[in-house]
Amino acid sequence: METYMVVRRRAWPMRGDAYEAADRATVEAMGLSEMVAWTRSYIVEETDGTVGSICIYEAESPEAIRRHSAAAELPVDEIVKVADAVIVRTDSVAAAP
Repeated sequence: METYMVVRRRAWPMRGDAYEAADRATVEAMGLSEMVAWTRSYIVEETDGTVGSICIYEAESPEAIRRHSAAAELPVDEIVKVADAVIVRTDSVAAAP
């Protein structure tokens, strides 16, 4: 499995919609666990007031991520293979309530 970053720009009107999408993604990821593992997501504020996300996956291929995204009804704007990671410190972003 390789690490990928998935960009979803202007995917939802409000932050709550992104959390609903995350619930669907969790369910679908369980059914595809041999092909794809969703690691984390960052919800991002877009300049137009909508929200998007940047998601980190371990997957056997970009196609596996597209299959997961389609099953969870998630848009995909870009899938980028991660070449390496530089960890300066642990992530300080608090989890959503």
